[in-house]
Amino acid sequence: MHILVANIGSTSFKYRLFDMQSETQIARGGVERIGAPESRCFVEIKGQRYELTAHVPDHAAAVRQCLAQLTDPQTGCLKDAREVAAIGFKAVHGGRISGVQLVTEEVLAAMEEMVPVAPAHNPPYIRAMRILRENLPEIPLVAAFETDFHSTIPDHNRFYAVPYEWAEWGVRCWGFHGASHRYIATRTAEIFGRNDLRVISCHLGGSSSVCAISGGKSVFTSMGMSPQSGLPNNNRVGDFDPFALPVIMKHTGQSLEEILNVLATQSGLLGLSGVSTDLRDIMAAAAEGNQRARLAVDVFVAAIRKYVGASLVELGGADVLVFTGGIGENQPEIRSAVCRNLSELGIVIDEEKNQTARGECEISSPAGRVRIWIIPTNEELVVARQTKALLESL
Repeated sequence: MHILVANIGSTSFKYRLFDMQSETQIARGGVERIGAPESRCFVEIKGQRYELTAHVPDHAAAVRQCLAQLTDPQTGCLKDAREVAAIGFKAVHGGRISGVQLVTEEVLAAMEEMVPVAPAHNPPYIRAMRILRENLPEIPLVAAFETDFHSTIPDHNRFYAVPYEWAEWGVRCWGFHGASHRYIATRTAEIFGRNDLRVISCHLGGSSSVCAISGGKSVFTSMGMSPQSGLPNNNRVGDFDPFALPVIMKHTGQSLEEILNVLATQSGLLGLSGVSTDLRDIMAAAAEGNQRARLAVDVFVAAIRKYVGASLVELGGADVLVFTGGIGENQPEIRSAVCRNLSELGIVIDEEKNQTARGECEISSPAGRVRIWIIPTNEELVVARQTKALLESL
């Protein structure tokens, strides 16, 4: 069985193709600038990259172009497009609908209800899924919702202290990055040969969150009702006091909708630093003496430490602290800052290992009780597994 896992942008389609018999990635590729007069279409197979330009008007045409490249007699890896059993999506928010679902009008309607909560994520996925359903009915579409992994969070970590009936409208902690945290839960169990681990998973990247995992299940996470909550993200605010809204409206003259857009697109690390959405640029500016950039880095680290501490309390200690995501895997300064002065909590990083770490490896010192690991995440493989399981259950 071959599963294609899609990553949708408003004008892009990227994918990874998995052979699920061996759970190996056999190709990756995508289309950029969908809808433009010319789109760049690329595929990588067995270490070889092939590119071409074509007019790709919509996401259905993008998928057809990708399938054409995958089945090319000279360079492809499939004999026939029918070898693709399904397209899986790492869907963000379905509110009342979660889990792993065949994409139907009911699923799309549930995602549309949550557009105000996930304005950057849901709209492009809804548009693309609808176009693909209409134009490629022969390929099943599967939505694996990020919220599913967090369905095990207990009520004391799920409910906000607001009128109880608000929860019926979806005003509660949903949690996100479910595929990444699920992968970390599975991978740590494999590494240590144990299913009872207490794991703190730090998914740090353009979008970041911390998750406390007990026995493979999520029990606490930093993101709440929306992906705009929790840790500061590249351009999204993170935790924020809603009573600041009328103050901002008074001083700026902006509407609530305009301010929410600022919080979702011009805040986070970008808003604080004024430099970039990319932490690498911000850290470089901080090293050159830019005080706003240094403030952004410090606020980011402080937020991670706060949620690591909360996770330790929720779990009653930890066996493993994991860093994953683009920042978690590649920024030793951030890992070092998060772990600084936590020896009393059993967290002691080996700085030499931390500075030279590459790929999946341990970076903890024998002086600590908590094992500290870098584990590159594989969200696409998780979605492929979930898609395969759903198909086999039908």
